[in-house]
Amino acid sequence: MKYLASLLLCFIVATSMAQENYRLVIGTYTSGKSEGIYLYDFNIKTGEATRVSVTKDIANPSYLGVSPDQKYIYAVSERNGGGNAGQVYAYAYNKAKGELTFINKQPSGGDDPCYVSVSRNGKWVIAGNYSSGSLKALRSAGGHLYDENKAILHEGKGIKPERQEKPHVHATYLSPDNKTLYVPDLGIDQVVVYRFDSYSGQLTRKASVSVEPGSGPRHIDIHPNGKFAYVMEELKGNVSVFAIDGKNGTLKPLQTISAAAEGFSGDMGSADIHVSSDGKFVYASNRGNANDIAIFSVDPKKGTLTKVANQPVLGIAPRNFTLDPSENFLLVANMKSDEIVVFSRDKNSGKLTDTGKRISVPTPVCLKWIAK
Repeated sequence: MKYLASLLLCFIVATSMAQENYRLVIGTYTSGKSEGIYLYDFNIKTGEATRVSVTKDIANPSYLGVSPDQKYIYAVSERNGGGNAGQVYAYAYNKAKGELTFINKQPSGGDDPCYVSVSRNGKWVIAGNYSSGSLKALRSAGGHLYDENKAILHEGKGIKPERQEKPHVHATYLSPDNKTLYVPDLGIDQVVVYRFDSYSGQLTRKASVSVEPGSGPRHIDIHPNGKFAYVMEELKGNVSVFAIDGKNGTLKPLQTISAAAEGFSGDMGSADIHVSSDGKFVYASNRGNANDIAIFSVDPKKGTLTKVANQPVLGIAPRNFTLDPSENFLLVANMKSDEIVVFSRDKNSGKLTDTGKRISVPTPVCLKWIAK
């Protein structure tokens, strides 16, 4: 009886520990001191992080995707040269050791891949290539990538020749129902909407929606209710809000609101955007001279935004950020100050407070979560 009670106690403790600890997977640029992809243990109760491993066989793993079963991690290798230098790497994730093992790699279909997403059935990995203005779907089986499809090329340009001389695909975001792919293109000021067949991997362009000229749409996130989409615009620092057509996934403009702090007039260089899982708040990162996180509250019926605050990120160039699995913390990857800043998050007000905790990683640019 005592033996059974002891086993039960061990099980409870182990389960509790498992719920408190997750793996933080960090993509970086390797042109400086970074060695590749870093894995850390992160405690969602305390906000403490401990380094576990680093994967060194990849250049510039600037964006990561995790398979639905969390057995595999896919990373772009953001490289430029001759129109087809980009690669997508596949890794097996060893949960017990906290290590990644290389499986294979395939061409991303262009130069400077900067985004990768994984279909909900785990069969397809879709990469977006910034410099080539292209996207490509790679088949995945057992984590192994297969190059079977041609890249899709966007056409056109924007009004700012220094940044919009041609298409620049900046994200390939799959809808929660796995039927629609949203592709913000910074170069042509459009979010292009594709129908996605999760069995064949076929992408069929069905619509596009334009933003204000010179805005440069970069990243997108969807409200948990599936009715609204939020697009971060890099060049003007605005967030555009769209209603999603429930039948075909197309977008209808609802609102455009600035992510800049009141009175700010410098360079925005806006980057990332995420909606809290309760749908009450939207967070958006600004780089440039701003270096802050814009916090918005969400109208539950209309989906529109109201500015709450701008939180300085206490570093330089917040290219990417993430809410931890508990959403008690928000972690900011400050690329140019070589660290991740950990903020605590008030779930009622949406506001952020510095915990004083830092994760020292050279040029961090992408943060993803995986079970420990």
